Amino acid sequence: MHIGVLTGGGDAPGINACIKTIVTISTEKGYRVTGIRRGWNGLLAFDPDDPASRTEHIVDLDSELVRRIDRTGGTLLHTSRINPGNLKKKEIPPFLRNSPHLLRTGLHHSGNFDLTDHVLRSIDALGLDVIIVIGGDDTIGYADHLAKAAVKVIGVPKTMDNDVYGSDYCIGFGTAVTRSVQYIHQLRTSSGSHERITIVELFGRSTGETCLVSAYLAGVDRALIPEVPFDPETLADYVIQDKAANPSQYAMIAISEGARMIGSKMIEYCGRRYDEDGHEPAGIGQLTRETISMLTGQDVICQQLGYLMRSGIPDALDLMVGFNFAQLAVELIAEGTFGVMVALQKGIYTCLPLAEVSSNTKQVDISELYDPRYYRPKMRSVMGKPMFLY
Repeated sequence: MHIGVLTGGGDAPGINACIKTIVTISTEKGYRVTGIRRGWNGLLAFDPDDPASRTEHIVDLDSELVRRIDRTGGTLLHTSRINPGNLKKKEIPPFLRNSPHLLRTGLHHSGNFDLTDHVLRSIDALGLDVIIVIGGDDTIGYADHLAKAAVKVIGVPKTMDNDVYGSDYCIGFGTAVTRSVQYIHQLRTSSGSHERITIVELFGRSTGETCLVSAYLAGVDRALIPEVPFDPETLADYVIQDKAANPSQYAMIAISEGARMIGSKMIEYCGRRYDEDGHEPAGIGQLTRETISMLTGQDVICQQLGYLMRSGIPDALDLMVGFNFAQLAVELIAEGTFGVMVALQKGIYTCLPLAEVSSNTKQVDISELYDPRYYRPKMRSVMGKPMFLY
């Protein structure tokens, strides 16, 4: 059995623990493990006709090479956000741009190209029997695309946002929340000293779970998430009340990077400040800081945690889940189960079809976990819920 392993999307603490366990257990079973560098881009940029290409994009993994990697964050294999099924012209490797292979297999859709045929050629040239894919929505989505092309694939959910459908937990989530809570509490020092309103911007472009759980555990005054657009005037009134009620005269707001003001309010207070992808160049945290400051006349600061949430060593939970997701993935290979993603559901390790994962989305259950009127976490009942409430 020859197993390929790759990591796609953003890096996250716990990925290396997963890679190590895949290699260790596979070696014990007599399986060979090959690492694919830089996610799906490794298979896209691999040129089977160029021996030097293998050195650049492929690495043989053994127990000695991975022996200590679980002690560090990030990913030994590096990563990218390339999706070979949805490529811009500039993302196509030079050796493919004008080749007959590209002209024969390039499928034009939405101005982009699908080079899955070349990926299949790379998989065949490398002699891979199965690929374990560690990643988030986009990476897992392309794994499903390959599964439909008869490639044996197993997905492992990884994302700081914890937004992969079908799993209560994704590698990286625990460390992201732990770091967020720590930094929010540390920021209270300066906020209280200067009697400020502080906005802390966290990861979460399409779902607010990381922000909501961090806000809940850190006890912030307000939490703004993508699922519920907010009115800046109402928010301004709330935080003035929060600040006045605090003996140290400060207020704390947690905001997801994907949070949005109510449409007309964004235009009114921030203008049409969008980049080509429709995102605010300054970031929603900074735009909210400017708006709240203008509305209240108060000293407002914004701190983006960003990469601080995902850098450094994993916490114990991400180590445990990384180890156990890897164990389960290799178990599934041994029993001949493919086209699935490993998952945690209500505290139980399980798996579900990749097609089910890629055809659904995961968002915060507003009715159970959030108060959209007051912009606060609100756990109406935890009876019968899993540890992370999702």
